[in-house]
Amino acid sequence: MNVPPEGPSHHAPPVRDPLDRTRFPADEWRLVETRFNLDDVGVTESLFAVGNGYLGMRGNFSESRDAHVDGTYVNGFHETWPILHAEEAYGFARVGQTIVNAPDSKVIRLYVDDEPLQMSTSDLHEYSRHLDFRTGVLTRELVWRTPGGKRVQLKSTRMVSLTQRHLALMTFEVTSLDEKASLVLSSQVLNRQDHAGELPDEVAPEVADPRKADSFDRRVLEPQLATADEERGRIRLGYRCAESKMTLGIVADHTLETEAPYSSRVHAEDDLAKVIYRVNAEAGQTVRLTKLVSVHTSRGVPAIELIDRCERTLDRAAEQGVRAILDEQKEWLDAFWARCDVEIPGHPDLQQAVRWNLFSIAQASARAESQGIPAKGVTGSGYGGHYFWDTEIYVMPFLTYTMPYAARNALRFRYSLLDYARERAGELAQRGALFPWRTINGNEASAYYAAGTAQYHIDADIAYALSQYIGATGDQEFLGREAVDIFVETARLWADLGFWRDEPTSEGQGRTFHIHGVTGPDEYTTVVNDNLYTNALARFNLRRAAHAVWTLQRDDPEAYADLVRRTKLREEEPEEWDECAEHMAIPFDDYLGIHPQDAHFLEREMWDLENTPMDMRPLLLHYHPLVIYRFQVLKQADVVLALYLQGADFTPEQKQADFEYYDPITTGDSTLSAVVQSIIAAEVGYHELALRYFHSALFVDLADRHNNTADGVHVASTGGVWSALVAGFGGFRDLGVQRGDDQWCIDPRLPESWTSLTYRLTLHGTRVRVTVRATELELTIEDGPGPVLFKVREELVTVKPEEPSVVALADQGPRIAGEPPNPAGMQRADGTVISAIVPSGEDPAEHPPPS
Repeated sequence: MNVPPEGPSHHAPPVRDPLDRTRFPADEWRLVETRFNLDDVGVTESLFAVGNGYLGMRGNFSESRDAHVDGTYVNGFHETWPILHAEEAYGFARVGQTIVNAPDSKVIRLYVDDEPLQMSTSDLHEYSRHLDFRTGVLTRELVWRTPGGKRVQLKSTRMVSLTQRHLALMTFEVTSLDEKASLVLSSQVLNRQDHAGELPDEVAPEVADPRKADSFDRRVLEPQLATADEERGRIRLGYRCAESKMTLGIVADHTLETEAPYSSRVHAEDDLAKVIYRVNAEAGQTVRLTKLVSVHTSRGVPAIELIDRCERTLDRAAEQGVRAILDEQKEWLDAFWARCDVEIPGHPDLQQAVRWNLFSIAQASARAESQGIPAKGVTGSGYGGHYFWDTEIYVMPFLTYTMPYAARNALRFRYSLLDYARERAGELAQRGALFPWRTINGNEASAYYAAGTAQYHIDADIAYALSQYIGATGDQEFLGREAVDIFVETARLWADLGFWRDEPTSEGQGRTFHIHGVTGPDEYTTVVNDNLYTNALARFNLRRAAHAVWTLQRDDPEAYADLVRRTKLREEEPEEWDECAEHMAIPFDDYLGIHPQDAHFLEREMWDLENTPMDMRPLLLHYHPLVIYRFQVLKQADVVLALYLQGADFTPEQKQADFEYYDPITTGDSTLSAVVQSIIAAEVGYHELALRYFHSALFVDLADRHNNTADGVHVASTGGVWSALVAGFGGFRDLGVQRGDDQWCIDPRLPESWTSLTYRLTLHGTRVRVTVRATELELTIEDGPGPVLFKVREELVTVKPEEPSVVALADQGPRIAGEPPNPAGMQRADGTVISAIVPSGEDPAEHPPPS
C-alpha cells in the first residue's frame, strides 16, 4: 500500500504505523484513500471489497479496465474438476472444487465526448474513496479533466446488503462542471469467468503458490438464459456450471435521473448484458444512475427459476426504495457495533485498523447461513474459496461471543457435512467421522494429504467450537438435536485412530493412549507421532463427547434415545472415550522442561532463521517439503496454540517455558500465527513482544505483510485480531468450554502505552461491556437480563443490570522485557547439542555464517 511490503519474520516487526498516512489517513470509522495508485491495485481491491458473507464484490473501479482480478464471488458457488495425481494411491482426494468468478455487475463505463474514463491514464484532478464501517457503503469521488479539457465530476457508491442476502446497490453520478458534454453510461453484467479479452492475461508466478486458486482452461459457466427489458431497464443472465451443475441467476435494474435529454437501449447475449444511456448534459446538470442487482444460486434449481427469485427480490427492493435500503443497512451496522466494537482510546490508527478487521468478519459471515465461511470470505479466490479449520478456531470465537446466531449457522453448516465426514473416515479405514481439511461441497479437496487429510485435528477443532458456542449461549436444543452427533462421531474417530501401550510411569507400569501418523497445525512438520496439539485437543474432544452424552442421558432421555437411534451409540462408548482421554499421551521432555511438538521433534536440528535471507521466505515457496520437514522450524504456532485453547491443562511455568522455546523458531509464514503468539506472549509476560505480534496481525492485510492480500482478505487473521484483543490484552478465558457450561474468567494484560481497552461479550443472552484500565476492571451490563458471574483473577464478581462492577487491579500480570533467546545450542538429555543450520547444498566452509 505504497510502502515496501514487510515479509514475514520469525520475530514480530517493530511497533510502528506501516501505512502511508498521506494516502491512507487515520479515520476511526472509515478506510480512506486519497491518492490513486495502480501499483497495489490488487491489494486495494481486497481492502475495499464489500460483501455480506453470501455475495462479495471486490473493490474494482466501475470502469473495470484497471484491475488485478475483477471479481464477484458467491459463497459456495463453485465448479468441480478431477484431481489428477502423478502417482495414485487409495483414498486420495478425487474431486477438486474452486469458487467461480460470478458474473460481474459492477461494470459501469463512462464516456465523455466519446473519451473513456480509465483510472490509470486519465487526468485526475481530485480523487478519494472510502469504505464506511457504519454504513457499509463504498464511496468514490473524483474530478476528471478529459482530453478535450472538460472537467467532469464523478461520485459512485457500492453496497452489498447485510439485511437482504441477495441484493446489491450501486449509484453513479456524473456532472460536467464547466460546459455541456455528451455522456454515455454503459452499465453491464459480464461473465468474466469465460469472457476473454477484458483483462490482460495473468502472468504465472515463477514459483507455484499453493495459496492461490486453481484456474480453468475450459468453459465453466454454460449459458441458460439472456434477456433484456428496455422499458424497465432490466437485464437478466442465467448459467449452469459445466461439472458441478450448480446454477446461478443474476438480474439488474436501472433507474436514470436527470433533467437532461437522454436515450437508452438494452442488449443481452450469452456472456454480456447491458443498458446504455446517451445523455446530452448542460454544464452543472447531474446524471444519476441507480443500479439494483440480485443474485441467487442453487445446487440444482433451474436457472430460470433463480431468475424469478431475483426479480422478486428486485421488485421488493423497488417498492422499498433506495433510501430505505440504505437506512436498513445503517440500522444493522448500528446494532453490529453495539455488540461487537472494541475500543482503544487515544490510538486512531489502531482503532481504524481494528474496526476494519471486525467489519471484514461481518462481511465474511453475516449472511453465510447455509454455507461455511471461506478463508478469504467473498473478497477473492485465494485458497479456491475453501472452508478450513480457520472458521472454528479463529472466526468462531468472535461470532460466538458477539453474533451467536451467525455462530449457530456456521456450526449447522458443519453438521450438514456429517455424512460426508462419515464416508471420509470409512475411506481411511476409521470409525466415526473425519471432516475434510479443505472443502466447499463436503468432499475432501486437499490433494497433498501430508499437510491436508493428515490434519485430523480438524475434528477436535469443530468439537471445540461447538462446545464454546453451547457454553456461551446455553443452546441445549442445538446440542441435543445436532451437535451431539458431531461429538459422538468425532470421539469415535479418535478412539479408533489411537492405540494403547503399556509404559512405565512414575507410579509404576501404566497404560497410555497414543495417536500416530497425523499432522498438527504446523505444516512444516507433517505425519508425526503424538503431535501435542492433536493429542491435547483430541483429549478435550473425547472428554466433551462423553460429558455431552451423559448429560443428555440424564436430563433428556427422549433426546438421548433419538441419539442412540441416529448414531447406533453403544452404552459403553462414552466410558471408553473418557478412559482414552484420561490416559492420552502428552509429550513432555523432563531435561529441557518443555512439551515437544511431537514424539521425535527434539531429535531434529534447528533451522537457522536468523541467517535465512528474507528473499527465501516464506520457506514453503523456496524449499522442498522434505528439506523443511527435517528441521525444528514452524510455519505457525502449534504447541503455543494448544497452550491457549487448553490453557487449564498447563501450568504457568510450562506455558512460559514452551513459549520461550517455540517462539524463536516460528517463522510466521502463516497469517494464523501472530495472533496466537500475541495472546500467549501477553499471558506469560512478554508484553512488548505481545504488542508487536498484535500489530503484525492487525496489519496483515492493510499493510499486505504476506504479499498475497491481492488474493483476498485473510478472514482467519481478522477473527484472530479480535481474540488477541479480548483474550490476549483483555484476558478473557472461557474455561467452561471443556464441559460446555459457563466458567468465564478475566485476567487482563493491558499494554503500557494504552490508557484503556473496551470490548463486549454476549453470554447467555446478556451483553457485558468490559473495560480494562491500568488499575481497575469495569464490568457493565449493556443489554439483557443478567446477572453474569466472572472470576477476575481470584475474585468472583457478579455483574448485575443495575450498576457496574469495578474490580481493583494490582498490576497487569508479569512483565518480561525483550523476547526469548534462540534455543539453538541447548543440550538434549542424551548430551548432544541442538545446532542451527540453513540448508543450501553448499560447502559451509565457503560461506561461514556472519559473526
